[in-house]
Amino acid sequence: MYPNESSRRAFFRFGYGAMGLAASLNLVRANASEGKKTDLTPSQALEKLKKGHADFLADKPSLKSTRDSDRRLEIARGQVPFAVLVGCSDSRVAPELLFDTGLGELFIVRNAGNTVDTVALGSIQYAVQVLGVPLILVLGHERCGAVDAAVSVVEKNTVYPGSIGQMVEPIIPAVLKARAQGGLKGDALLDASVRENVRRTVMRLRTAEPAMADPIKAGRLLVVGARYDLDDGTVDFFLES
Repeated sequence: MYPNESSRRAFFRFGYGAMGLAASLNLVRANASEGKKTDLTPSQALEKLKKGHADFLADKPSLKSTRDSDRRLEIARGQVPFAVLVGCSDSRVAPELLFDTGLGELFIVRNAGNTVDTVALGSIQYAVQVLGVPLILVLGHERCGAVDAAVSVVEKNTVYPGSIGQMVEPIIPAVLKARAQGGLKGDALLDASVRENVRRTVMRLRTAEPAMADPIKAGRLLVVGARYDLDDGTVDFFLES
């Protein structure tokens, strides 16, 4: 049926590529056809996150059933998240728990160091443009290993193997900016770098991407930064305006 092996491989590459494109288009159409988007404003979405975090700190999780089988069936045909959470992959930083949220409430983009590359940016844009999410929270955390690795590159010229070095590279400008404050060493430099890394991502999302800048100007989208303290469990929100 196939003249040669390369033709057979090309056929399957084309076939799977076409199926993937069709699936993606169907996904967008399915969400659009549902017509359901959160009715929360950006400020209301932020307050909802803060309230959920207060419940987390008080060990008083919400009584609403947002994680049971009824909820799963309720959102099976379409998602209606109220916030995008750009967070770190660190196992100690679980967004749904920190903000007492359930299935279908957060659209989460996670990687080591909570940076934003092309794939992450496309995911965020999808949430904003298709799902109508009114809030983006960029969440860094205390003693972040990826940021610590970037500090080590700057301070000690450390070289990391494989893709780890490429992963750390986007964080280095944040470390340089934090170090430029002067007099910071050790944990103080690391924590300043964590905050600067969050700030840089927030400002990029606010200013460098038209898909986010336009709804921000129209008051339909808010991009906020935050830092999670591993020791006391608190989330410090900043860059709220």
